[in-house]
Parts: sequence; structure tokens; C-alpha cells
Amino acid sequence: MNFSELFRQSLQLCRFSPDGKYLACASDYRVVIRHFDTLQVQHVFSCLDAVQCIEWSADSQFILCGMFKRGMVQVWSLETTDWHCKIDEGSAGLCAVTWSPDGRHILTTADFHLRITVWSLVTKSVSYIRYPKKCAKGIDFCSGGKYMALAERRDCKDHVSIFSCQAWALVRHFETETDDLAGLEWSPDARVLCVWDSCLAYKVLLYSLDGRCLARYSAYDLALGVKSLAWSPSSQFLALGSFDKKVRLLNHVTWKTVATLSHPELIESSTAIVYKEVETRIPAAPSSAVSKAPTASLYASQSKYEVVPTPVKVPTISPATNKANPRLGVGLLAFSHDNKYMVTRNDNMPCVVWIWDVRKISLCALLIQTSPVKCVIWDPSRPRLALCTSNNKLYMWSPEGSLAVEVPVEGQSLLC
Repeated sequence: MNFSELFRQSLQLCRFSPDGKYLACASDYRVVIRHFDTLQVQHVFSCLDAVQCIEWSADSQFILCGMFKRGMVQVWSLETTDWHCKIDEGSAGLCAVTWSPDGRHILTTADFHLRITVWSLVTKSVSYIRYPKKCAKGIDFCSGGKYMALAERRDCKDHVSIFSCQAWALVRHFETETDDLAGLEWSPDARVLCVWDSCLAYKVLLYSLDGRCLARYSAYDLALGVKSLAWSPSSQFLALGSFDKKVRLLNHVTWKTVATLSHPELIESSTAIVYKEVETRIPAAPSSAVSKAPTASLYASQSKYEVVPTPVKVPTISPATNKANPRLGVGLLAFSHDNKYMVTRNDNMPCVVWIWDVRKISLCALLIQTSPVKCVIWDPSRPRLALCTSNNKLYMWSPEGSLAVEVPVEGQSLLC
């Protein structure tokens, strides 16, 4: 595996363009655009203040830079470098900004979620949407970018509004059956809108485009409910991770449970492969700074995976139940692009990654790390998983096996 030199960035603002041709890195008030193949600098854009957010348009022709402290957004063009745009929310303030799917409209959210403003880069027109609700995921665009679903709070009740992304006209508005709506998400085929309640109640609602409630699902009552949610790429399954350490798979026909996946402390499955990270310490390479370094830095740690026979006891931590948002339950869910695998992480088992075979609905592999897992992501082109644990190593899994790769960055770690 080859590695590039280090590039400066701040707030972990590094984003690949959707077409995969460019890499944008923000450092303070500057945004550097590099060509991905050569990593040569293509453009350098200087903003009016420190950049706190960057996002590419869907066609990779524009990039926006959000400066929340200043209530301002600047937009830059990669094709016409002389063109640029400045959006100022003024006294309303700015707390969020995003592109519309067509890449020619920008949506800004005012402080305290007072309103959402739609800015057109083509006609320079401005539209306002009132009553947006502040929640984990209050806005979502369907695949194809034809419709936008928005969570709203009116008269102490939750509502959902569906807008057309072409004319930004209201298509449908309906009240939901939630007590405190926590998020909404379109299915990949854009036929169903999933709405879920806050963690205080286990309630999941499925709506059609015209606002009809297709199904209601609740696994239990009087306990903390849904913590994470993910659609399968084929829209055939809806995976619900909850605070009871289980994942429930719902089918798209009857919206009933087809499987319940548990995360036990003792793994007894004979078909699952358990990979355990093993660290070894070797003398570090000599350098001019060795004499000044502490004793611990004179040794470098190397990692490798060992296959452990079952039964295996999974390391766990005890969550602080007297604090808000306890580290308990399934907090991470993601399907592979081919719909064959699903990865989960139970938050009170932070060092363990569970990989499930969706076709067999069974545990396929288990990765036991020495440090808590911070980030997990699937390869968009093949069934391969990458993860990191805030050290200088990158870990990968595929059906063929697992490996650990050391990133040659002295004294640094991978932050995710």
C-alpha cells in the first residue's frame, strides 16, 4: 500500500469530489483542491474567515465553504475560477448548510432552526421554509433528487413536508404519529419514507409519498428505543439498532421482523470467524530525535490479526446509566454496496466489529480490536470494510481475510 505526503487540514475537513477526481482540504481560511491521480494542487481558494464546513455539489463543479461564526457561505467554481458566490444570512445566523441534489441550489439553516433558506445560483431567487425541526436527521433527499422530506414542528406536534426539488413547491404535508420525531430517511428506491421517534419510545413509522401510513413498528414498550437505522441498498430490508443490544431486520412487504440479531458476550457460533488484533512492540527505527524521546517512543507497535477458535468472550464495558446517552446498544449500522453483508457495533462493546451475512442472516466474522473503533466504512465498489481506532493503523476486512496496515506518520494518529 502506498501513502502520500502529509497535507495540512483543520477540523478534519477533507472531502473527495463525487466523481472521484478531486480532493478538497480546508486549512483555516484556505481551501486547497488537488487532482486525485497526481495530488497536484489545482486550485487554492481564500475565504473571508475560518472554514468550518465544506461540501461538493453533486456534479463536482462547485464547492461551498461554510463559515458559521460569520453567518456566511462562499461558493467556488472549478471550471470558471473567476466566478464565485457569497451568501450572507445576516442577523439570522447560520448553523447548517447543504447542497440540493441538482447542484444549483443551496439550503442554509438559520440559528435556532428558525427557517431554511433556499438560494438559487441560476436565477438568484430566494425561498424560505418555516418551522424546521432540530433533530438528528431532519432533512433528506430521495434518490434521484426529485423530492425533499423535511421534519417540522408546528403547534407542539410533529409534521413532515415533502417538497419538489425542481420548483421548491410543497407536494404533500401531513402530521406524524410521533411524540418527538428524531429523524427521517427515504428508502433507496424512493418509495417509502421512514420516520422514527426519539429514543424514549420505540416507534418506527413508514409513509408513502402521498402521506399514507403504510406500517407502524414497535419492538417493545417502556424502554429506550431506536438508536440507529439503515436501509439495505435494495430497499428489501430495514435494519433497526436499539438500546437492547439487538438489530431487527424488517422486510419491505409486510414490514414484519424477519430476523433478530443479538450481540452476546460469549460467541459460540461455529461458522463465524473471529479475528483478534495482537500487538507486538519492536525497537523503533533510529532517528535524530531518539535521544530526546521518552522511553515508550523508542518502541513501535505492530499489529496483526490472529484467528481465535470459538467460544470467545467479547470484551465489554459497563455503561454509566446515571448519565444521558449511555454507551449502550447498537449505535452503528451499515450495509455493503452489494447488499450481501452488514456491519454493526454495540456501543458497550466498543472494541468489537460484527459482520453479518445478510443472505444467510447469520454472523459471518468478528473483529476484536485493542482500542475502541471510531469509524467504519464500506468500499463502494467491492465487499471490503475499512475501519480505524484513532491510532496510526488502518484495518481492513474482506471475505478473504483481514489485515492491519501501519500508516507511516510519526507521532500521529488517524482521527475519525
